[in-house]
Amino acid sequence: MEKAVIDKEREEFKEVHWVLKNANSKQFYEFSLEMEEFPNITILKIENLEETGLIFENNTLSGIAAAHNMYDLDIAFFHTRDVHTIAVKKVQLFINADPKDLWKNIPSDREADFYKPDETSYKGKFLDKRIVVASKRGRSHAHEGKFRDDDFAVNELPGEWSIVSVSDGAGSAAAAREGSRLAAVSVNTFFSTPDILKEIEKNISILYRSEHAELMEHEAGQNIIRCLYESVLYVYHTLDKTASELGLSISDLHTTLIFTLAKKFDFGYIILSFGVGDCPIILINEDFSEVRLLNLMDVGEFGGGTRFITMKEIFNDQIISRFGITLVNDFSHLILMTDGIYDPKFVTENKLEDLASWKTFFNDLNGNNDDRSKVDFINDTEIDTRLLTWADFWSRGNHDDRTLAIIY
Repeated sequence: MEKAVIDKEREEFKEVHWVLKNANSKQFYEFSLEMEEFPNITILKIENLEETGLIFENNTLSGIAAAHNMYDLDIAFFHTRDVHTIAVKKVQLFINADPKDLWKNIPSDREADFYKPDETSYKGKFLDKRIVVASKRGRSHAHEGKFRDDDFAVNELPGEWSIVSVSDGAGSAAAAREGSRLAAVSVNTFFSTPDILKEIEKNISILYRSEHAELMEHEAGQNIIRCLYESVLYVYHTLDKTASELGLSISDLHTTLIFTLAKKFDFGYIILSFGVGDCPIILINEDFSEVRLLNLMDVGEFGGGTRFITMKEIFNDQIISRFGITLVNDFSHLILMTDGIYDPKFVTENKLEDLASWKTFFNDLNGNNDDRSKVDFINDTEIDTRLLTWADFWSRGNHDDRTLAIIY
């Protein structure tokens, strides 16, 4: 009688239809085999797992799934009252193709005008903090062998100032990749002149260091804004002159531009900022309890009508609203990004000042993502390459160039 019961329970387990959750190629997979209905059955092992990339422990399949395929698996099991008789139950595991594998990655032409690498990264000092930047060609460009239109530049300047600039060339512009490079490099070059930085510092002293009449403080603020204005006008003229020399229209160099010029004083950090286009500059306070957007973004009601530094019409009375002067005692992160990061990770502009969205974003950077890709801000010896790897995340419908700069 006992043998009949054992045989019956063994056959019931063998014949029950099990459907394993589908896995996704190159992503972490975990699936627990529920055994509550079969208390007298113990799974010994699962065979044919070698090609799947998974392991079986404690009744759970887990690991990074291998290439797309249908895999036939053999579940070896026994009845707890007959441990010497090993039976086999057959199941199938389907691993979906990695969507990334459906996209080609054609290198851009090294012999073409204005060649630049398809991806690049940087890590280094920024004031008394650290900075990491990653810039990666989007899948839409890689699929067609086109260039990365994003760019950035980071410089330590005289007088213990630092600057980071990020730009996003317009995909429809013939030489956008050169426009973005020139915009980022030229604004940093403008501020490399010690006299300009001394002029800014003199006016900062009037604003924040001493007791001055309100009129003097107002004038000092205007003087700082004027220096910032001259910097972006310098960028415009540089692009205009380059276009003329190359026989191009300045619209062929269309690019957005954001930058932060910063210095640590004894009374706090001064952060000067500018933005044209749809790329944000974000400041997060020292205890990660407040988030501020430091620039005007050309999105929302006028989405699709992004403004560029190459457009003469931005140099009107409203341009003052594009500049910012920020004083803080300290901060945990200062972040600049192009829409290739902003669109998939934040979707809408209002989430850029939502603390919960930023906590989710940093959890993502910390490895809470499908790729288990982690950017380590503490043991940061490989932080630049890790950020580049993280920037290869999959987001359906979001395949633009991605540039992310984080001061931490």
